[in-house]
Amino acid sequence: MSIPNLLIGLILSTLLGAAFHLWRGGGLFKLILFILLSWLGFWIGHFAAARFGLTFFNLGALNLGMAALVSLIFLSIGQWLSPPAQPAGPGRRRK
Repeated sequence: MSIPNLLIGLILSTLLGAAFHLWRGGGLFKLILFILLSWLGFWIGHFAAARFGLTFFNLGALNLGMAALVSLIFLSIGQWLSPPAQPAGPGRRRK
């Protein structure tokens, strides 16, 4: 795999994580979590597709379809397992 393919994969997986954060919301912790999960899922999906010979929307040597699909699965699982956001401001209950 060449350097341009690595950069395209890094940029696309970062955009996937940031777009998921924009959609689902959350603070800085969730943004970092979503970007890291997107990177992890993207590269696991890419290398798994290469290993098992699965081709779905390739972009050169990059198995973009499977990489994006696995990235979205990782993001969904991360959203499901992460703690819910705490409400901020005056509507918050005091103990």
